[in-house]
Parts: sequence; structure tokens; C-alpha cells
Amino acid sequence: MHPVPAGKLYLIPNALGESPLETVLTPTVCQIAATLDYFVGENAKSTRAFLKKVGTLHPLNKPLQEIEISELNVSTPVTALPGLLAPLLGGRNAGLVSEAGCPAVADPGANLVRLAHEHGITVCPLVGPSSILLAVMASGLNGQSFAFNGYLPTDKAERAKRIRELEQRSRQEKQTQVFIETPYRNQALAEALVSTCAPGTMVCIATDLTLPTEAIITRTASEWKNKIPDLQKQPSIFLILGQ
Repeated sequence: MHPVPAGKLYLIPNALGESPLETVLTPTVCQIAATLDYFVGENAKSTRAFLKKVGTLHPLNKPLQEIEISELNVSTPVTALPGLLAPLLGGRNAGLVSEAGCPAVADPGANLVRLAHEHGITVCPLVGPSSILLAVMASGLNGQSFAFNGYLPTDKAERAKRIRELEQRSRQEKQTQVFIETPYRNQALAEALVSTCAPGTMVCIATDLTLPTEAIITRTASEWKNKIPDLQKQPSIFLILGQ
């Protein structure tokens, strides 16, 4: 008997925040998602909510309650990954869904994608919003060379030290430095950037991307003083470029 061909792993983008899917996803994304009966997401409940929205734009091939959803998040042990991949090795196509934006970018799904490659499974990324790229595009900072650094330390002294390191690297390499923070710590990070960076360093704060409340503002650190908006609980991307 010939072995069953492995299924494909589709990387299914999601909306940022509460943006309607039809405004940020292509019809092809919804059409492909609607054909799948196995998904891996950070949270089963939110993945079902995503699929329910998909179903309003393109009929699902199976009733929502019959679609299998497995969870993959920061608490998932590495030993669980082979089990998540097993349905694909059995011939089923699957969708990897992020909570927001593009899967496997600043997202635990990257580990599953790596394992898929190790098993020769075809990985198919689909077009969708990336808050990181949208922020770089709209910042006016260097889009030829940039680095995403994830989260900065929460300790004030360590955070300030890291900001100075990134600022120095940015200045020397003319490279935009990009990072994120948990929404409830956005205000502290913005204030730390303004107080730590040199007066002429460019600082961009991109908030609520793709939402009606979207705001993307680039100023020097000195120009930001006493002008930082209320960023509490608002998803934001931070960028700096030393001059």
C-alpha cells in the first residue's frame, strides 16, 4: 500500500482587534478556511468565534460543532506538538490561526510550522494583516533594515538599559528597532522611551492598527514629551530610529 500523502498546513491570518474580517482578509483566505475541518489555535473559544465570522462570509464545509480545534499556546509543552501534527500526517489539511494578525510571527505557532517542515509537510502562508509590518510601513522610519525585538524587560532599570542598547544599535546600523508590550504596560513603556532615548531619536507609536481608532504618530523623543496619549489597554507597536 502507498502511504497517505500528508495534508497541507495553512497559516490563516486573523483580524487585529475587532476589525471586520472582510476589511482585512482576502476572499481566498475565508474560502480556504471554510474548507478545513481541523484547526490549531491559541484558544479554542476564540478560534470558534473566528470560524463563525468566516461562516458569515463563506459557508463552512462542516457544521462548526464538527470542526476539530486543538490549542497551541505558551503553555503547550513541546512534547504535545507531534500530536497536533498527527492529523496532517494522516492526510488532513489544517489551519493554524493566530489570536490576531499573522500566525507564527510573535506567535507560539512557529514551533508547529518548524515541525511541519521537519516532516516534509507543505506550509502555505496566506495574506493577512501584520501589525509589525503595518507599523513599519506607516512609521516613516527605515523600512530597508529593521529588527523585531519582541518584549522589553519589565524591570525599570533593565528596560532602560535595553532601550539604550537598541537605540545605540539603531544609530550605528541605521536600523529601525521594533517592539511590543502587553497593553496594560504600554503607558510605562512609552514614557520610558521618551525619557531614556536621546532627544533626536525618532519614536513611532502605532496604536489600534486597522481599527477606526487607529493612530500612527512619529516624533522625536523630545517632541513626544508631555504629548503621550492614553495607551492603556490599546494594542500598540513601538519603533525607534537613532539619528
